[in-house]
Amino acid sequence: MNTKIKNKNTDMLFDAILHLETAEECYCFFEDLCTVRELQAMAQRFAVAKMLTQNQVYSNIVKETGASTATISRVNRSLKYGCDGYKTVFERMDNDEQNQETES
Repeated sequence: MNTKIKNKNTDMLFDAILHLETAEECYCFFEDLCTVRELQAMAQRFAVAKMLTQNQVYSNIVKETGASTATISRVNRSLKYGCDGYKTVFERMDNDEQNQETES
């Protein structure tokens, strides 16, 4: 974990996020918290990370997301050398998706 961002304000923010229960609540909270540009940038990086984990090539990612190659490289660096946050979320999302398919 990156100790540069760990402080009481960040702890409070993450605790608030963990209290959100629905996508609608997330939309409302993040719309209040972030500018449209900030939210779009985070969503774009998340989409880039997903595509990189699916072994998509940079040119396809640029075309699909509009992200710059510099952004793609930064996200790729996080995937390789980061704290495995993307990995944790993608695994949980995949597990949820598999469970929903099993229940159908």
